[in-house]
Amino acid sequence: MPLSRLSQDLTRTTLALLFIGVLITACFWILLPFMSAMLWAAMIVISTWPLMLKVQTLLWGKRSLAVAFMTLLLLMMLVVPLFLSILTVVERSDTFVDWTRSLSTLAMPAPPGWVGNLPIVGTKIADSWNHLATSTPAELSTRLTPYAGAVASWIASKAGGLGMMIAQFLLTVVISAILYSTGEIAATGIRLFARRLAGQQGEEAAILAAKATRGVALGVGVTALVQALLGGIGLAVSGVPAAALLTAVMFMLCLAQVGPGPVLVPAIVWLFWQDQILWGGILIGWTIFVGTIDNFIRPFLIKKGADLPLILIFAGVLGGLFAFGIIGLFIGPVVLAVTYTLLSAWVVGNISDDEPTTDETC
Repeated sequence: MPLSRLSQDLTRTTLALLFIGVLITACFWILLPFMSAMLWAAMIVISTWPLMLKVQTLLWGKRSLAVAFMTLLLLMMLVVPLFLSILTVVERSDTFVDWTRSLSTLAMPAPPGWVGNLPIVGTKIADSWNHLATSTPAELSTRLTPYAGAVASWIASKAGGLGMMIAQFLLTVVISAILYSTGEIAATGIRLFARRLAGQQGEEAAILAAKATRGVALGVGVTALVQALLGGIGLAVSGVPAAALLTAVMFMLCLAQVGPGPVLVPAIVWLFWQDQILWGGILIGWTIFVGTIDNFIRPFLIKKGADLPLILIFAGVLGGLFAFGIIGLFIGPVVLAVTYTLLSAWVVGNISDDEPTTDETC
């Protein structure tokens, strides 16, 4: 090939790759604000696709009715906790008002004697405590006024974050509805792209990624539901108020891999504060059981959904959680599953290629 022709082909290839890179970067930049919602929607649709097909069968085979049902189900995950929260606030508004009124007449006790005997900081803490205990309500108000602005700004920032979270959730629901209605087309496109990219092994890796996503969702979701229900039963039986709302909070915490402890431990403290020693002790044992049961349920369910080594599942779930946050619960196992499948296929393929034939061994 002449040198000029080779130079033209090299220039054309370089410009084509550069143009493709610019297109990919521009598409990523444009879709970046929606990336989180798109990832969550994809995980939700992949995880609940068998459920949607069953609902479609029950609804006379109508895809539109099934999509509407699944969309309403997703919306209820936002509406129900908010409704329970508002209902609890309304029901206990009188108690809250009485409590806030009692704060104005609440007298702060003097510090215990052992506080002043603490090394290094004991004297300073005791002096500050005595000063607060002997201050009048007007003096306390004067001391707390400078912090009011900081508290107000913190509340405003959290409110803005809550509004953004609700907007992202609604966007996720909309994208999920679109994927529910066109799921087969999207799945076919992904499988064709994977086959074009890496042949049969690429298509198998894409299928395994879907199974891994479904297995992780099954493990995380069902485990969170079981823990929340068991924790809610413990709260209701032991007489803790607002058990339904606390159960919803526990479900969210378990989904976020925090566990039911932040709800159950304060409930135990409240029971002991109310002199319910027996129920407090019972709830301690129940809390230990509920807080550790996920170590047995989650791996079993994830392995049932995707036949992967257990160590790979643990590494994917925990590593993905630390690296990407909550959505990393799905990204981590999927990435490790695809990598594991491709490496296994490559290693087995090389071994089979290197094995001597029958003629060579004779």
